[in-house]
Formats: sequence, C-alpha cells, structure tokens
Amino acid sequence: MLRRPATRPEPAIPPPGPFPLRPAQVRERCLNVRRHGLDPAEIRAFLHRVADELAAAQVAVAVAQEENVRIKDALRAWQSAQSARNRYR
Repeated sequence: MLRRPATRPEPAIPPPGPFPLRPAQVRERCLNVRRHGLDPAEIRAFLHRVADELAAAQVAVAVAQEENVRIKDALRAWQSAQSARNRYR
C-alpha cells in the first residue's frame, strides 16, 4: 500500500503585500511559542538585527535612487547643451 508523504501545515506568515516590509514590522512580529520551541529572547534579538539591516538597506536604496535622479538630470542638461551648441554651427 502506498502512503502519502506527511504534509506539514502551512506557516502562519502572511503573504508578501504590495508594500515593502518595514523594519518595525520585523521588530514587532510575534511568533507562536510551541513546546520545546526556540528561545524567544534569541528570536527577538535576531529580528532586531534583521530589522536594523533592513533599515540600512532601505536607506541605501533611497540614496541610490536620489543619486540616479541627479545623474539623469545632469545628463539631460548636458545633452540639451550639446544639442543646442551643435545645432547652430
């Protein structure tokens, strides 16, 4: 007789939403405690570390996006100046 493999219940983690995860959401996340589970203090420390790294990554992305806009604007200005200068030669 063939047995089906045991299925694990799906975790109670909501699917990713349309908005990026915020560091506060990581810090405030509560997980179910089970018998012989993980150390809650260790989990909390890990979530704080992840939240700090997420915050740093989000700041770095924002800085890179601002720099990208600045560079694109400078390139457009340079291209316009070049086009205007070469147009009347």
